[in-house]
Amino acid sequence: MDNNDKGQAMKNQRSNLLVSVVVTLLTAFPATADDDALTKEQILAHPEVAGAIAAIDAYVEGVQRYEKVPGISVGIVHDQDLIWQRGYGYSNLATKRPADADTLYSICSISKLFTAISIMQLRDAGQLNLRDPVGDHLDWFNIEQAHDGSGPATIESLLTHSSGLPRESDFPYWNGPDFPFPTRAQVIDRLSVQQTLYPAQHYFQYSNLALTLAGEIVRERSGQDYSEYVNQKILEPLGLADTRTYYPEDLRGEQMAIGYTGMHRSGTRDPVAPFFTRGITAAAGFTSSINDLAKFASWQFRLLEHGDDDVLSANTLREMHRVHWVDPDWETTWGIGFHVSQVDDVTMVSHGGGCPGYITQFALVPKYKIGAIVLTNAGDGPAGRLARDILKTIRPALKAAATPEEDEMPDFSRYEGNYESRPWGGELAVRQWGDQLVVINLPNDDLDEAMIRLEHDGDNTFTRLTDNDDRREPWVFEVGRDGKAERIFRHSIYLTRIE
Repeated sequence: MDNNDKGQAMKNQRSNLLVSVVVTLLTAFPATADDDALTKEQILAHPEVAGAIAAIDAYVEGVQRYEKVPGISVGIVHDQDLIWQRGYGYSNLATKRPADADTLYSICSISKLFTAISIMQLRDAGQLNLRDPVGDHLDWFNIEQAHDGSGPATIESLLTHSSGLPRESDFPYWNGPDFPFPTRAQVIDRLSVQQTLYPAQHYFQYSNLALTLAGEIVRERSGQDYSEYVNQKILEPLGLADTRTYYPEDLRGEQMAIGYTGMHRSGTRDPVAPFFTRGITAAAGFTSSINDLAKFASWQFRLLEHGDDDVLSANTLREMHRVHWVDPDWETTWGIGFHVSQVDDVTMVSHGGGCPGYITQFALVPKYKIGAIVLTNAGDGPAGRLARDILKTIRPALKAAATPEEDEMPDFSRYEGNYESRPWGGELAVRQWGDQLVVINLPNDDLDEAMIRLEHDGDNTFTRLTDNDDRREPWVFEVGRDGKAERIFRHSIYLTRIE
Protein backbone atom coordinates (compact mmCIF):
# COMPACT_ATOMS: atom_id res chain seq x y z
CA MET A 1 0.00 0.00 0.00
CA ASP A 2 1.50 3.38 -1.01
CA ASN A 3 1.29 6.56 1.06
CA ASN A 4 -1.79 7.86 -0.79
CA ASP A 5 -3.60 4.61 -0.19
CA LYS A 6 -2.64 4.70 3.45
CA GLY A 7 -3.92 8.25 3.79
CA GLN A 8 -7.20 7.38 2.13
CA ALA A 9 -7.56 4.32 4.33
CA MET A 10 -7.07 6.45 7.43
CA LYS A 11 -9.72 8.94 6.24
CA ASN A 12 -12.13 6.10 5.55
CA GLN A 13 -11.47 4.68 8.98
CA ARG A 14 -12.26 8.04 10.61
CA SER A 15 -15.44 8.43 8.61
CA ASN A 16 -16.65 4.97 9.53
CA LEU A 17 -15.96 5.62 13.19
CA LEU A 18 -17.84 8.92 13.16
CA VAL A 19 -20.87 7.28 11.55
CA SER A 20 -20.88 4.45 14.05
CA VAL A 21 -20.65 6.56 17.19
CA VAL A 22 -24.15 7.56 18.31
CA VAL A 23 -24.97 9.94 21.08
CA THR A 24 -25.57 7.32 23.73
CA LEU A 25 -24.03 6.55 27.06
CA LEU A 26 -20.26 6.95 27.21
CA THR A 27 -19.56 8.21 23.69
CA ALA A 28 -16.60 10.52 23.21
CA PHE A 29 -13.95 11.58 20.72
CA PRO A 30 -13.36 9.59 17.55
CA ALA A 31 -9.77 8.58 17.05
CA THR A 32 -7.67 11.20 15.30
CA ALA A 33 -4.13 11.39 14.09
CA ASP A 34 -1.71 12.97 16.56
CA ASP A 35 -1.19 16.07 14.42
CA ASP A 36 -4.97 16.65 14.27
CA ALA A 37 -5.59 16.15 17.98
CA LEU A 38 -7.09 19.03 19.91
CA THR A 39 -5.15 20.47 22.81
CA LYS A 40 -6.49 20.35 26.34
CA GLU A 41 -7.14 24.09 26.16
CA GLN A 42 -9.12 23.75 22.92
CA ILE A 43 -11.22 20.97 24.39
CA LEU A 44 -12.04 22.93 27.53
CA ALA A 45 -12.86 26.08 25.54
CA HIS A 46 -15.51 24.33 23.46
CA PRO A 47 -18.93 25.52 24.68
CA GLU A 48 -20.32 21.98 24.93
CA VAL A 49 -17.43 20.80 27.09
CA ALA A 50 -17.46 23.98 29.17
CA GLY A 51 -21.20 23.54 29.75
CA ALA A 52 -20.94 19.87 30.63
CA ILE A 53 -18.16 20.55 33.13
CA ALA A 54 -20.09 23.46 34.65
CA ALA A 55 -23.06 21.12 35.18
CA ILE A 56 -20.85 18.37 36.62
CA ASP A 57 -19.16 20.88 38.90
CA ALA A 58 -22.45 22.23 40.26
CA TYR A 59 -23.82 18.72 40.72
CA VAL A 60 -20.81 17.31 42.58
CA GLU A 61 -20.69 20.39 44.79
CA GLY A 62 -24.37 19.86 45.62
CA VAL A 63 -23.81 16.19 46.41
CA GLN A 64 -20.88 17.04 48.69
CA ARG A 65 -22.86 19.67 50.57
CA TYR A 66 -26.25 17.99 50.87
CA GLU A 67 -24.88 14.55 51.70
CA LYS A 68 -22.29 16.09 54.02
CA VAL A 69 -19.42 14.21 52.45
CA PRO A 70 -16.27 15.58 54.11
CA GLY A 71 -14.20 15.64 50.93
CA ILE A 72 -14.41 14.61 47.28
CA SER A 73 -11.68 14.78 44.64
CA VAL A 74 -12.71 14.36 41.00
CA GLY A 75 -10.78 13.98 37.75
CA ILE A 76 -11.82 13.61 34.11
CA VAL A 77 -9.25 12.06 31.77
CA HIS A 78 -9.23 12.24 28.01
CA ASP A 79 -6.43 10.28 26.38
CA GLN A 80 -3.15 11.71 27.73
CA ASP A 81 -4.63 14.65 29.62
CA LEU A 82 -6.31 15.13 32.93
CA ILE A 83 -8.58 17.67 31.30
CA TRP A 84 -10.38 18.70 34.46
CA GLN A 85 -10.04 18.16 38.19
CA ARG A 86 -11.44 19.72 41.33
CA GLY A 87 -11.65 19.08 45.03
CA TYR A 88 -14.78 19.66 47.13
CA GLY A 89 -14.90 20.01 50.88
CA TYR A 90 -12.03 19.02 53.10
CA SER A 91 -9.49 16.27 53.48
CA ASN A 92 -9.30 17.20 57.17
CA LEU A 93 -12.43 18.65 58.76
CA ALA A 94 -10.64 19.83 61.89
CA THR A 95 -8.09 21.98 60.04
CA LYS A 96 -10.29 22.65 56.99
CA ARG A 97 -7.55 21.52 54.62
CA PRO A 98 -9.14 21.54 51.12
CA ALA A 99 -9.40 18.36 49.11
CA ASP A 100 -7.64 18.55 45.73
CA ALA A 101 -6.06 16.46 42.98
CA ASP A 102 -2.96 15.76 45.10
CA THR A 103 -4.90 14.64 48.17
CA LEU A 104 -4.16 11.02 49.03
CA TYR A 105 -6.97 8.56 49.73
CA SER A 106 -7.10 4.88 50.49
CA ILE A 107 -8.10 3.37 47.13
CA CYS A 108 -8.69 0.01 48.79
CA SER A 109 -9.83 -2.56 46.20
CA ILE A 110 -8.51 -0.55 43.25
CA SER A 111 -5.28 -2.09 44.57
CA LYS A 112 -6.43 -5.33 42.97
CA LEU A 113 -5.71 -3.89 39.50
CA PHE A 114 -2.02 -3.61 40.35
CA THR A 115 -2.01 -7.17 41.68
CA ALA A 116 -3.65 -8.41 38.49
CA ILE A 117 -1.11 -6.54 36.35
CA SER A 118 1.68 -8.16 38.37
CA ILE A 119 0.27 -11.63 37.71
CA MET A 120 0.00 -10.91 33.99
CA GLN A 121 3.59 -9.69 33.87
CA LEU A 122 4.73 -12.97 35.40
CA ARG A 123 2.47 -14.91 33.02
CA ASP A 124 4.04 -13.16 30.05
CA ALA A 125 7.50 -13.90 31.47
CA GLY A 126 6.68 -17.62 31.51
CA GLN A 127 6.55 -17.90 35.31
CA LEU A 128 2.98 -19.15 35.47
CA ASN A 129 -0.16 -19.98 33.51
CA LEU A 130 -3.59 -18.55 34.33
CA ARG A 131 -5.05 -22.06 34.33
CA ASP A 132 -2.56 -23.32 36.89
CA PRO A 133 -4.11 -24.54 40.14
CA VAL A 134 -3.29 -22.21 43.00
CA GLY A 135 -1.72 -25.12 44.89
CA ASP A 136 0.92 -25.49 42.17
CA HIS A 137 2.41 -22.17 43.27
CA LEU A 138 1.52 -22.03 46.98
CA ASP A 139 2.39 -25.30 48.69
CA TRP A 140 0.63 -24.14 51.86
CA PHE A 141 -2.71 -23.65 50.07
CA ASN A 142 -4.72 -26.09 52.17
CA ILE A 143 -8.22 -24.64 52.46
CA GLU A 144 -10.88 -27.34 52.85
CA GLN A 145 -12.72 -28.04 49.63
CA ALA A 146 -16.31 -28.41 50.84
CA HIS A 147 -17.78 -29.48 47.49
CA ASP A 148 -17.26 -32.94 46.08
CA GLY A 149 -16.35 -32.96 42.43
CA SER A 150 -15.10 -29.39 42.38
CA GLY A 151 -12.16 -28.64 40.16
CA PRO A 152 -9.19 -26.75 41.57
CA ALA A 153 -9.16 -23.01 42.16
CA THR A 154 -6.97 -21.58 39.41
CA ILE A 155 -5.01 -18.34 39.19
CA GLU A 156 -7.52 -17.03 36.66
CA SER A 157 -10.38 -17.82 39.02
CA LEU A 158 -8.68 -15.75 41.73
CA LEU A 159 -8.59 -12.72 39.41
CA THR A 160 -12.18 -13.16 38.22
CA HIS A 161 -13.64 -13.87 41.69
CA SER A 162 -14.90 -17.29 40.58
CA SER A 163 -12.61 -19.47 42.72
CA GLY A 164 -15.32 -20.43 45.23
CA LEU A 165 -13.17 -19.05 48.06
CA PRO A 166 -14.65 -17.10 50.99
CA ARG A 167 -14.78 -13.35 50.72
CA GLU A 168 -12.27 -12.79 53.52
CA SER A 169 -9.44 -14.31 55.46
CA ASP A 170 -10.67 -15.59 58.82
CA PHE A 171 -10.24 -12.33 60.76
CA PRO A 172 -12.70 -9.50 61.57
CA TYR A 173 -10.44 -6.83 60.10
CA TRP A 174 -13.23 -4.64 58.77
CA ASN A 175 -14.43 -3.96 62.31
CA GLY A 176 -13.36 -0.79 64.06
CA PRO A 177 -12.05 0.93 65.87
CA ASP A 178 -8.77 -0.95 65.47
CA PHE A 179 -9.26 -2.87 62.18
CA PRO A 180 -7.09 -5.89 63.11
CA PHE A 181 -5.74 -6.88 59.70
CA PRO A 182 -3.79 -10.15 59.85
CA THR A 183 -0.15 -10.57 59.06
CA ARG A 184 0.91 -12.70 56.13
CA ALA A 185 1.72 -15.55 58.52
CA GLN A 186 -1.72 -15.32 60.12
CA VAL A 187 -3.48 -15.45 56.75
CA ILE A 188 -1.56 -18.62 55.90
CA ASP A 189 -2.17 -20.16 59.31
CA ARG A 190 -5.95 -19.57 59.28
CA LEU A 191 -6.40 -20.85 55.74
CA SER A 192 -6.41 -24.45 56.99
CA VAL A 193 -9.54 -23.86 59.12
CA GLN A 194 -11.49 -22.19 56.31
CA GLN A 195 -13.51 -23.93 53.65
CA THR A 196 -14.73 -23.04 50.20
CA LEU A 197 -18.15 -21.44 49.76
CA TYR A 198 -18.81 -22.84 46.29
CA PRO A 199 -17.30 -25.23 43.78
CA ALA A 200 -14.57 -23.56 41.76
CA GLN A 201 -15.64 -21.85 38.51
CA HIS A 202 -19.35 -22.02 39.35
CA TYR A 203 -20.34 -18.64 40.78
CA PHE A 204 -19.07 -15.10 41.23
CA GLN A 205 -18.06 -14.39 44.82
CA TYR A 206 -16.10 -11.21 45.34
CA SER A 207 -13.09 -12.24 47.40
CA ASN A 208 -10.38 -10.26 49.13
CA LEU A 209 -8.87 -13.59 50.14
CA ALA A 210 -8.52 -14.55 46.48
CA LEU A 211 -6.58 -11.42 45.56
CA THR A 212 -4.50 -11.77 48.70
CA LEU A 213 -3.48 -15.21 47.43
CA ALA A 214 -2.75 -13.73 44.01
CA GLY A 215 -0.35 -11.35 45.76
CA GLU A 216 1.28 -14.33 47.43
CA ILE A 217 1.79 -15.94 44.01
CA VAL A 218 3.51 -12.73 42.87
CA ARG A 219 5.83 -13.08 45.83
CA GLU A 220 6.56 -16.75 45.18
CA ARG A 221 7.14 -16.50 41.44
CA SER A 222 9.12 -13.23 41.47
CA GLY A 223 11.22 -14.02 44.51
CA GLN A 224 10.52 -10.49 45.81
CA ASP A 225 8.38 -8.99 48.52
CA TYR A 226 5.00 -8.04 47.00
CA SER A 227 5.36 -4.30 47.63
CA GLU A 228 8.93 -4.29 46.37
CA TYR A 229 7.84 -6.00 43.16
CA VAL A 230 4.93 -3.63 42.50
CA ASN A 231 7.08 -0.57 43.14
CA GLN A 232 9.87 -1.78 40.87
CA LYS A 233 7.77 -3.22 38.04
CA ILE A 234 4.71 -0.93 37.93
CA LEU A 235 4.66 2.20 40.09
CA GLU A 236 8.15 3.49 39.33
CA PRO A 237 8.04 2.81 35.55
CA LEU A 238 4.68 4.61 35.32
CA GLY A 239 5.86 7.55 37.40
CA LEU A 240 3.23 7.00 40.08
CA ALA A 241 5.26 8.67 42.80
CA ASP A 242 2.21 9.36 45.00
CA THR A 243 0.84 5.82 44.87
CA ARG A 244 1.84 3.62 47.79
CA THR A 245 1.12 0.05 48.84
CA TYR A 246 0.41 1.24 52.39
CA TYR A 247 -1.33 3.93 54.42
CA PRO A 248 1.18 6.78 54.97
CA GLU A 249 0.36 7.58 58.59
CA ASP A 250 2.98 10.34 58.69
CA LEU A 251 0.96 12.26 56.07
CA ARG A 252 -2.43 11.75 57.74
CA GLY A 253 -4.29 15.00 58.13
CA GLU A 254 -1.93 16.73 55.73
CA GLN A 255 -1.65 15.31 52.19
CA MET A 256 -3.34 12.07 53.32
CA ALA A 257 -7.06 12.64 53.81
CA ILE A 258 -8.52 11.62 57.14
CA GLY A 259 -11.25 9.03 56.64
CA TYR A 260 -14.68 9.49 58.22
CA THR A 261 -17.45 7.06 59.06
CA GLY A 262 -20.68 6.75 57.16
CA MET A 263 -23.40 9.11 58.31
CA HIS A 264 -24.88 8.35 61.74
CA ARG A 265 -28.61 8.71 62.24
CA SER A 266 -27.76 11.88 64.17
CA GLY A 267 -26.41 13.39 60.95
CA THR A 268 -22.81 13.34 62.14
CA ARG A 269 -19.61 11.54 61.15
CA ASP A 270 -16.60 10.47 63.19
CA PRO A 271 -12.97 10.33 62.06
CA VAL A 272 -11.69 6.81 61.39
CA ALA A 273 -8.39 5.63 62.80
CA PRO A 274 -5.63 4.82 60.32
CA PHE A 275 -5.46 1.17 59.34
CA PHE A 276 -2.68 -1.06 58.08
CA THR A 277 -3.67 -3.88 55.76
CA ARG A 278 -0.55 -6.00 56.36
CA GLY A 279 -1.29 -9.45 54.92
CA ILE A 280 -4.24 -8.14 52.86
CA THR A 281 -2.19 -5.47 51.06
CA ALA A 282 -2.49 -7.04 47.60
CA ALA A 283 -6.27 -6.83 47.85
CA ALA A 284 -6.83 -3.51 49.61
CA GLY A 285 -3.70 -1.72 50.79
CA PHE A 286 -2.91 1.05 48.29
CA THR A 287 -3.28 4.82 48.60
CA SER A 288 -3.22 7.26 45.68
CA SER A 289 -4.42 10.58 44.26
CA ILE A 290 -6.39 11.93 41.30
CA ASN A 291 -3.17 13.02 39.58
CA ASP A 292 -1.54 9.60 39.89
CA LEU A 293 -4.62 7.61 38.89
CA ALA A 294 -5.00 9.90 35.86
CA LYS A 295 -1.50 8.83 34.81
CA PHE A 296 -2.56 5.21 35.33
CA ALA A 297 -5.57 5.79 33.05
CA SER A 298 -3.54 7.58 30.35
CA TRP A 299 -0.98 4.78 30.33
CA GLN A 300 -3.73 2.33 29.44
CA PHE A 301 -5.08 4.52 26.63
CA ARG A 302 -1.56 5.04 25.29
CA LEU A 303 -0.67 1.37 25.44
CA LEU A 304 -3.84 0.28 23.66
CA GLU A 305 -3.47 2.88 20.91
CA HIS A 306 0.20 2.44 20.10
CA GLY A 307 0.59 -1.27 20.80
CA ASP A 308 3.75 -0.77 22.84
CA ASP A 309 5.31 -3.05 25.40
CA ASP A 310 5.38 -0.68 28.35
CA VAL A 311 4.99 -2.40 31.73
CA LEU A 312 2.59 -4.73 29.92
CA SER A 313 2.10 -5.60 26.30
CA ALA A 314 -0.92 -4.01 24.64
CA ASN A 315 -2.38 -7.43 23.89
CA THR A 316 -2.14 -8.42 27.54
CA LEU A 317 -3.98 -5.28 28.64
CA ARG A 318 -6.68 -5.98 26.05
CA GLU A 319 -6.94 -9.48 27.47
CA MET A 320 -7.46 -8.01 30.95
CA HIS A 321 -10.18 -5.69 29.63
CA ARG A 322 -12.11 -8.56 28.02
CA VAL A 323 -14.79 -10.53 29.85
CA HIS A 324 -13.38 -13.74 31.35
CA TRP A 325 -16.20 -14.60 33.68
CA VAL A 326 -19.98 -14.41 33.26
CA ASP A 327 -22.05 -15.37 36.29
CA PRO A 328 -24.99 -17.73 35.69
CA ASP A 329 -27.38 -14.78 36.16
CA TRP A 330 -25.69 -13.00 33.22
CA GLU A 331 -25.59 -9.82 35.30
CA THR A 332 -22.03 -10.00 36.65
CA THR A 333 -19.12 -9.94 34.22
CA TRP A 334 -15.45 -9.71 35.10
CA GLY A 335 -12.18 -9.41 33.24
CA ILE A 336 -8.71 -10.09 34.60
CA GLY A 337 -8.81 -7.87 37.68
CA PHE A 338 -11.19 -5.36 36.09
CA HIS A 339 -14.93 -5.19 36.41
CA VAL A 340 -16.08 -5.20 32.78
CA SER A 341 -19.58 -3.96 32.02
CA GLN A 342 -21.51 -3.03 28.91
CA VAL A 343 -23.69 0.05 28.85
CA ASP A 344 -25.55 0.82 25.62
CA ASP A 345 -23.14 -1.39 23.64
CA VAL A 346 -20.10 0.44 25.03
CA THR A 347 -17.61 -1.39 27.24
CA MET A 348 -16.51 0.19 30.51
CA VAL A 349 -13.71 -1.24 32.64
CA SER A 350 -13.58 -0.16 36.23
CA HIS A 351 -12.94 -0.94 39.83
CA GLY A 352 -14.24 0.57 43.03
CA GLY A 353 -12.71 0.67 46.46
CA GLY A 354 -14.21 0.71 49.93
CA CYS A 355 -12.03 0.79 53.05
CA PRO A 356 -12.72 2.26 56.50
CA GLY A 357 -13.44 5.93 55.87
CA TYR A 358 -12.96 5.91 52.09
CA ILE A 359 -15.06 5.07 49.02
CA THR A 360 -13.43 5.45 45.58
CA GLN A 361 -14.03 4.69 41.89
CA PHE A 362 -11.80 4.35 38.82
CA ALA A 363 -13.69 3.95 35.53
CA LEU A 364 -12.50 3.92 31.90
CA VAL A 365 -14.06 3.69 28.47
CA PRO A 366 -11.02 2.44 26.53
CA LYS A 367 -12.59 2.66 23.08
CA TYR A 368 -13.02 6.41 23.38
CA LYS A 369 -10.15 7.09 25.78
CA ILE A 370 -12.17 8.75 28.53
CA GLY A 371 -12.05 8.13 32.25
CA ALA A 372 -13.60 9.35 35.48
CA ILE A 373 -11.91 9.11 38.87
CA VAL A 374 -13.76 9.92 42.09
CA LEU A 375 -12.13 9.68 45.52
CA THR A 376 -14.00 10.36 48.78
CA ASN A 377 -13.09 10.28 52.46
CA ALA A 378 -16.45 9.02 53.76
CA GLY A 379 -17.52 5.47 54.55
CA ASP A 380 -20.65 6.02 52.45
CA GLY A 381 -19.12 8.28 49.79
CA PRO A 382 -21.00 8.31 46.44
CA ALA A 383 -17.93 7.62 44.27
CA GLY A 384 -19.48 5.02 41.96
CA ARG A 385 -22.60 7.05 41.31
CA LEU A 386 -20.63 10.21 40.59
CA ALA A 387 -18.23 8.46 38.20
CA ARG A 388 -21.20 7.08 36.26
CA ASP A 389 -22.88 10.49 36.04
CA ILE A 390 -19.64 12.21 35.02
CA LEU A 391 -19.00 9.80 32.16
CA LYS A 392 -22.59 9.99 30.99
CA THR A 393 -22.52 13.80 30.96
CA ILE A 394 -19.09 14.42 29.47
CA ARG A 395 -19.23 11.94 26.57
CA PRO A 396 -21.50 13.82 24.12
CA ALA A 397 -19.68 17.05 24.92
CA LEU A 398 -16.32 15.51 24.03
CA LYS A 399 -17.79 14.18 20.81
CA ALA A 400 -19.12 17.65 19.95
CA ALA A 401 -15.72 19.20 20.67
CA ALA A 402 -14.26 17.29 17.73
CA THR A 403 -16.12 19.79 15.53
CA PRO A 404 -15.11 23.45 16.07
CA GLU A 405 -17.96 25.70 17.16
CA GLU A 406 -18.32 28.47 14.59
CA ASP A 407 -21.29 30.32 16.08
CA GLU A 408 -20.55 32.96 18.68
CA MET A 409 -22.08 31.97 22.01
CA PRO A 410 -24.22 34.41 24.00
CA ASP A 411 -23.01 35.46 27.44
CA PHE A 412 -25.46 34.20 30.05
CA SER A 413 -23.10 34.59 33.00
CA ARG A 414 -25.45 37.11 34.67
CA TYR A 415 -27.98 34.32 35.19
CA GLU A 416 -25.56 31.73 36.54
CA GLY A 417 -25.83 30.95 40.22
CA ASN A 418 -27.81 28.92 42.73
CA TYR A 419 -31.38 29.79 43.67
CA GLU A 420 -33.76 28.65 46.40
CA SER A 421 -37.38 29.13 47.46
CA ARG A 422 -37.85 29.11 51.22
CA PRO A 423 -39.41 27.51 53.23
CA TRP A 424 -39.09 24.69 50.69
CA GLY A 425 -35.93 22.65 50.61
CA GLY A 426 -33.29 22.21 47.96
CA GLU A 427 -32.00 24.62 45.35
CA LEU A 428 -31.57 25.07 41.62
CA ALA A 429 -28.08 25.48 40.15
CA VAL A 430 -28.23 27.48 36.89
CA ARG A 431 -25.29 27.21 34.49
CA GLN A 432 -24.68 28.09 30.85
CA TRP A 433 -24.34 25.18 28.44
CA GLY A 434 -23.71 26.32 24.88
CA ASP A 435 -26.48 28.68 23.78
CA GLN A 436 -28.83 27.47 26.52
CA LEU A 437 -29.05 27.40 30.28
CA VAL A 438 -29.10 24.15 32.21
CA VAL A 439 -30.80 23.94 35.60
CA ILE A 440 -29.68 21.24 38.05
CA ASN A 441 -32.20 20.32 40.74
CA LEU A 442 -30.33 19.77 44.02
CA PRO A 443 -30.11 17.53 45.95
CA ASN A 444 -30.33 14.65 43.51
CA ASP A 445 -28.77 11.24 42.97
CA ASP A 446 -28.80 11.27 39.16
CA LEU A 447 -27.36 14.20 37.21
CA ASP A 448 -29.13 13.35 33.97
CA GLU A 449 -32.51 13.22 35.68
CA ALA A 450 -31.72 16.39 37.62
CA MET A 451 -31.10 18.60 34.57
CA ILE A 452 -33.59 20.92 32.88
CA ARG A 453 -32.75 22.88 29.70
CA LEU A 454 -33.85 26.46 29.12
CA GLU A 455 -33.98 28.12 25.70
CA HIS A 456 -33.47 31.88 25.44
CA ASP A 457 -36.48 33.80 24.13
CA GLY A 458 -35.09 37.30 24.46
CA ASP A 459 -34.30 39.83 27.17
CA ASN A 460 -34.36 37.93 30.49
CA THR A 461 -36.92 35.30 29.52
CA PHE A 462 -36.29 31.62 28.84
CA THR A 463 -38.55 28.65 28.13
CA ARG A 464 -38.15 25.17 29.55
CA LEU A 465 -37.56 22.44 26.97
CA THR A 466 -38.57 18.81 27.33
CA ASP A 467 -36.33 15.93 26.28
CA ASN A 468 -38.12 16.07 22.92
CA ASP A 469 -37.47 19.83 22.61
CA ASP A 470 -41.12 20.66 23.22
CA ARG A 471 -41.52 24.13 24.74
CA ARG A 472 -43.14 24.45 28.14
CA GLU A 473 -43.46 27.21 30.79
CA PRO A 474 -41.48 30.47 30.78
CA TRP A 475 -38.71 31.27 33.28
CA VAL A 476 -38.15 35.00 33.86
CA PHE A 477 -34.97 36.27 35.52
CA GLU A 478 -35.05 39.54 37.42
CA VAL A 479 -31.70 41.33 37.05
CA GLY A 480 -30.44 43.73 39.72
CA ARG A 481 -28.45 46.92 39.44
CA ASP A 482 -25.17 45.03 39.50
CA GLY A 483 -26.16 43.24 36.29
CA LYS A 484 -26.68 39.86 37.95
CA ALA A 485 -29.95 38.00 38.22
CA GLU A 486 -31.43 38.20 41.71
CA ARG A 487 -34.59 36.11 41.31
CA ILE A 488 -36.29 33.64 38.99
CA PHE A 489 -40.05 33.75 38.44
CA ARG A 490 -41.75 30.60 37.21
CA HIS A 491 -45.12 28.98 37.93
CA SER A 492 -45.99 32.10 39.98
CA ILE A 493 -43.17 31.25 42.40
CA TYR A 494 -40.02 33.27 43.08
CA LEU A 495 -36.63 31.66 43.61
CA THR A 496 -33.96 33.88 45.16
CA ARG A 497 -30.25 33.81 44.41
CA ILE A 498 -28.17 32.26 47.20
CA GLU A 499 -25.22 34.49 48.09
